[in-house]
Amino acid sequence: MSKHPIIVFEGIEGSGKSYHINNIEKLLIKTKKKYVKLREPGGSTNSEKIRKIILNKKSSFNSLTDLLLYLASRSENFQKIIKKNYRKKIILIDRFTDSTIAYQHYGMGIDKKLILYLNKLILKRIRPDFTFLNIVNKKNLKIRLYKRKNKNRYDKFDYNFYNTVQKGFLKLASNKKKYMIVDSNNKISINKEIILNKVRKLIKL
Repeated sequence: MSKHPIIVFEGIEGSGKSYHINNIEKLLIKTKKKYVKLREPGGSTNSEKIRKIILNKKSSFNSLTDLLLYLASRSENFQKIIKKNYRKKIILIDRFTDSTIAYQHYGMGIDKKLILYLNKLILKRIRPDFTFLNIVNKKNLKIRLYKRKNKNRYDKFDYNFYNTVQKGFLKLASNKKKYMIVDSNNKISINKEIILNKVRKLIKL
């Protein structure tokens, strides 16, 4: 694996992705590693503009429009951030291609072949080097979403939708070496060390 991998955090709402990716960022700063961090939707200047449209509580899009907005955001990130930093810096991404398949295919029923084709069109041959998949149970999901002060459109689906999406993520991660499934129902400090230790190995610290 490259010393400058693409490391992705995936998972449904309330699964702890952002917490862990921020801890990795602190590790990279401490060890003086070159990196970039982005989120989806969001990242580049134009992608952040698209993010506001997608997640606005007043927005109401059909599933295909939703998909195309997400991919438009990814296209901007690829051109403005990912392509120029690929194999030059460690790239941390909060949600990426698996999220599109889990949410838009498994969750909303859009043809998987279409999503794969569009991802390939945008990203060419670039793929994540390692993915942490964070899972969460119904009880903790509800508690964590309830505590959120600022809820966006994707924080307000019913549990059946989130459950379907999470099962989709697990299908994508099954029997694959470049994935680690993180049970975020466990003690957060334990997961933090597990993830940091894995990242140290990935970037050869």
